[in-house]
Amino acid sequence: MGGDKHDLSYYVKCMIGGTLACGLTHTAIVPLDVVKCRRQVFPTLYKSLGDGLSTISKTEGFGGLTLAWGPTLIGYSLQGLGKFGFYEIFKDVYKSVVGEENANKYRRIGWSIASGSAEIIADTLLCPMEAIKVRMQTSKPGSFTTSGTQAFNQVKGNEGINGLYKGLGPLWARQVPYTIVKFVAFEQIVALFYENVFTKPKDSYSKFTQLSVTFASGYLAGIFCAVVSHPADTIVSKLNSIQTGGSLGENVGKIYKEIGFSGLWRGLGTRIIMIGTLTGLQWWIYDSFKTAVGLQTTGGGSSAPKPQETKH
Repeated sequence: MGGDKHDLSYYVKCMIGGTLACGLTHTAIVPLDVVKCRRQVFPTLYKSLGDGLSTISKTEGFGGLTLAWGPTLIGYSLQGLGKFGFYEIFKDVYKSVVGEENANKYRRIGWSIASGSAEIIADTLLCPMEAIKVRMQTSKPGSFTTSGTQAFNQVKGNEGINGLYKGLGPLWARQVPYTIVKFVAFEQIVALFYENVFTKPKDSYSKFTQLSVTFASGYLAGIFCAVVSHPADTIVSKLNSIQTGGSLGENVGKIYKEIGFSGLWRGLGTRIIMIGTLTGLQWWIYDSFKTAVGLQTTGGGSSAPKPQETKH
């Protein structure tokens, strides 16, 4: 993105783009998320994704399919702000520390450090709303409030700050590897597209073509993300679905003893569909916003100049 001036305005635009990318996409797939979380916590509740959607629609109506959409929108908007905005900041910090030539030469390391650091911040912003979302979605109908505001007050009142942040460790365990894979795989796949398929200068292609590359790269990256992060995702769902005592390690140990190794992978097929689509759309929305405000799309082209990579 050599043509973009990386000043405060640039970072703010990236934060807004990230807010839209994560907030809108996660809210749009709340019905899938409800089924996914319930299947992780109650493995015999639904036979499949389709059965879950059908059953919830019949027994709980539209409200059941959109359960916890408010906490989802707030939480993942905040996460997107941190994830995408601080990724851009940390990439530039890394470049300033090692120099532009080394940053290009070891760019995969830079992508990893930048995305992992950004996700630590992003998850801290997300965690309270994630706890509320999972509690609402995995509680048996009628046993817990369906109001996001009431749920927040109830969890905070009964369990204090710990109730909102007890899932932060597992959330980091799920999201930091997920995000590193998401960003590194995306950047690498975009680079491969522009090196092997669209071999002219990136700026010579239409915005439609560039955004199509963005979506395809994001979707493929999302498949890797789903596999890497699924076991921790299952633990987060189980942990936040119940009121627990004891230390985090004790609770995770109890959950693993209950569900076993195979239980960690329950619902993976549903999550691959969900995360692949989600990741592709997130990158597409993010880059669409960037181009709308005059910035370049992410990755490829000028983001990894070949002449500088081959210097000795």
